[in-house]
Amino acid sequence: MDNVADRLAERIRTGTARFGVIGLGYVGLPLALAAARSGLEVTGFDIDAPKVAGLEAGRSPLAHIGDAAVAAARASGRFSATADFARLAEVDAIAICVPTPLGRHREPDLSFVEATARQIATTLRAGQLVVVESTTWPGTTREVVKPILEATGLRSGTDFFLAYSPEREDPGNRDFSTARIPKLVGGDGERARDLAAALYGRFVETVVPVESCEVAEAAKLTENIFRAVNIALVNELKLVFSAMGIDVHRVIDAAATKPFGFMPFRPGPGLGGHCIPIDPFYLTWKAHEVGVHTRFIELAGEINTAMPRWVVERLAEAVDRRFGKGLSASRILLLGVAYKKNVDDVRESPAFAIWELLEARGAEVAFHDPHVTVIPPTREHAALAGRRSLPLDAATLERFDAVLVVTDHDAIDWRLVAERARLVVDTRDRLPPGPNRVAA
Repeated sequence: MDNVADRLAERIRTGTARFGVIGLGYVGLPLALAAARSGLEVTGFDIDAPKVAGLEAGRSPLAHIGDAAVAAARASGRFSATADFARLAEVDAIAICVPTPLGRHREPDLSFVEATARQIATTLRAGQLVVVESTTWPGTTREVVKPILEATGLRSGTDFFLAYSPEREDPGNRDFSTARIPKLVGGDGERARDLAAALYGRFVETVVPVESCEVAEAAKLTENIFRAVNIALVNELKLVFSAMGIDVHRVIDAAATKPFGFMPFRPGPGLGGHCIPIDPFYLTWKAHEVGVHTRFIELAGEINTAMPRWVVERLAEAVDRRFGKGLSASRILLLGVAYKKNVDDVRESPAFAIWELLEARGAEVAFHDPHVTVIPPTREHAALAGRRSLPLDAATLERFDAVLVVTDHDAIDWRLVAERARLVVDTRDRLPPGPNRVAA
């Protein structure tokens, strides 16, 4: 064991270890590029052949990453992309960065993780390190991934090494890139943990070893549940203060002047992205398995899920007061369909739920988003696929009865919106008070 582990440790120490990253999306691509910039030889694996071809040509599939970063990595000779998973045999360490969505009944869907583990098993060899980065319930690495890999006859901690290190990406965050976000690492045994920590230590400023895979898995869920619960709290406060005629954003601004004991969270039209709307359900599912009912977490989920419907009602009231008509006779322009500002990621975006609620009530709906030119296919909102972003100009704004601010991208011409929109319903506190603005 020591010879196998020591040889891998030496390759990591000297920077000669080859790193494989499976899944070149919002998590895997930044990870692969950070590792390549540190001097490691990185091979990225993805089942999407057009994406792979684009990466090989120096093109990024992600707007917030940009072509220049990919082109530089390709030019360095330290990064390549492939759809040939047989090449997993060539690398010394493998990071699993594949999606962990929810099923139709909000249950964890580990099919991508399981399929990836089975793929790794076909080429698994002694001396390799496998690290799971996908967000999941505590116990997945040992209970799901480990048995698949050990079905090869190789043993974790003896022949190969298994660890868990949760991704903490925040797309579009200019202050915290992959290399600057502290990296939690838990292992199936101390040697696996230490090997994974050494690997990440080559390109991440701060590595934080923890006691086990389960602690690392649970920590990632805790981080996002903390955010989901606090966002639910301010969303509920928005409903209360709105009924009282008080602007919740001004309340939060005032409370945030306290230098201790308060952390400002902002309400919005609902939750989106690949983490906060999904991760709490991974823990509630696992909690039910061990006989614990997570009432607090589930209540937060109910509040956040209800926000798109509240926004639509607020919009309907505003249109009725201003124009004396209902949504069925109205034209609505959504500003922003990405789940957060300044990115092109539409996963779990509340814009889609709002859009479908509006169309169900007979409204004519279109959108403008400087980062999303066309709505991609999604599992839950298939009917919206292919809709194209309208140009944002005075003529467009004047065609619509109301503009609904869903995502407050910096690239939107907010002055034009304030001046030319007939009515603006603002869910993001982006525009200053005015005669044509209604907070929602």
